[in-house]
Amino acid sequence: MIKLEHVYKNFGDLEVLKDVNLEVKEGEKLVMIGPSGSGKSTTIRCMNFLEEPTSGSVYINGEKLTHQNKTKVIRDNISMVFQQFNLYPHMTVLKNLTIAPMKLHHKSKKEAEELAFHYLDVVGLREKAHAYPTMLSGGQQQRIAIARALCTESKIILFDEPTSALDPETIQEVLDVMIKLAKENITMVVVTHEMGFARQVADRIVFMAGGQIIEEGNPEHFFENPESDRVKQFLGKIIRK
Repeated sequence: MIKLEHVYKNFGDLEVLKDVNLEVKEGEKLVMIGPSGSGKSTTIRCMNFLEEPTSGSVYINGEKLTHQNKTKVIRDNISMVFQQFNLYPHMTVLKNLTIAPMKLHHKSKKEAEELAFHYLDVVGLREKAHAYPTMLSGGQQQRIAIARALCTESKIILFDEPTSALDPETIQEVLDVMIKLAKENITMVVVTHEMGFARQVADRIVFMAGGQIIEEGNPEHFFENPESDRVKQFLGKIIRK
């Protein structure tokens, strides 16, 4: 579903990604971890051309992304959940959820609203349909953002540190929704610092540092027997014994 080939990304003189090669299969749950500034978020943003690689290629569902075709390919295949929710504050929750299905996918208002209420049920927030984002907690806003991504019926959902802006008490409610989603046949790529979530949900974990993929493997390999000293150092600091 996703393939990155020899992807480099520079911001001016700063080389943020250095020869990143990665494939994500259909239905796979890939979790990306690593220290801050390691290139995880830039990698995931290159997957939908929010950041265009300086060099290298990105393929989505077999089609090479270009500046010319990116809008259509992304619209047809990918949704993204951001750190900061990115909901429209002047629109109700229901309007936030129906605008993309109606404008981009040409669904009728009735169809879009049926879809919205279905996914509001999935995230447990049907009663908030007519509320505005500012009336919701951070955790509720992020659950609405996940419902919005689901309403596009995309094959792939990218999550860029979806719990990093949340109060500790609301993190679990968002993770619970993502754990539920992981049981569906959706391709998920998740950048996160939540190691418990990574262990529970990931089919494969990728560890990045210094703009490169240092190690990858299934959760058992990763948490019980990592090979790289850099991974061992990271896990030793982040996981409480």
